[in-house]
Amino acid sequence: MEWFKTLLIVLQVISGLAVILLVLLQQGKGADMGAAFGSGSSGSVFGASGSANFLSHTTAIFAAIFFICTLGITWIGNKKEVSPGVLSGTVAPVVAPAPEPIAPAQDPSKPAVPK
Repeated sequence: MEWFKTLLIVLQVISGLAVILLVLLQQGKGADMGAAFGSGSSGSVFGASGSANFLSHTTAIFAAIFFICTLGITWIGNKKEVSPGVLSGTVAPVVAPAPEPIAPAQDPSKPAVPK
């Protein structure tokens, strides 16, 4: 399970950096107005309107990956292994010491012989 958490963290960092990069690459809403009046080129590598669609969709995909990884890391981090406590009912059996051997009974009619 630890390898899965590491994989999610790596994916989260990569997707976070990708979202930051893609947001910085996108044009603001005011840039379209300037291009409409001729003070800027609206054509780019992606075409006249293709960059907004491509960059916004790619940003949405990486943002979704970021949030899914965040939820996964949180879910894994909240799973706690339950260890049996003192009051869990699983008590180790107590072993009583072995009793000492009992001497054979003496016949009451015979006197006791001192040792």
